[in-house]
Amino acid sequence: MAKKYQNLRDKMSPDARARVDARVKQAIAEMPLHQLRRAREFTQATLAETMGTSQGEVSKIEQRTDCYISTLRSYVEAMHGELEIIARFPDGQTVKINQFSELRTGTDG
Repeated sequence: MAKKYQNLRDKMSPDARARVDARVKQAIAEMPLHQLRRAREFTQATLAETMGTSQGEVSKIEQRTDCYISTLRSYVEAMHGELEIIARFPDGQTVKINQFSELRTGTDG
């Protein structure tokens, strides 16, 4: 019989729990597109319909290592999200890049 996670977690030291929590937060914060789509409970077909493209094209987007910002924005917006591009620097400064805010969904550029 499988053990409940909460029972296992209760037996862990506070330090071990903190390490697990940090790994879980990182896994949720960083994921490839196909995992993001699944986590948001979208199918490729549903996403394709919202984007006005084919399921095959959604599959190709998810497999690419590089794509247009407008394509990525369309993908994220189809899941009711908003794409932001942030630059982070070693001195701790972060800057939201707004150069692409005027791009229209559905145009590659």
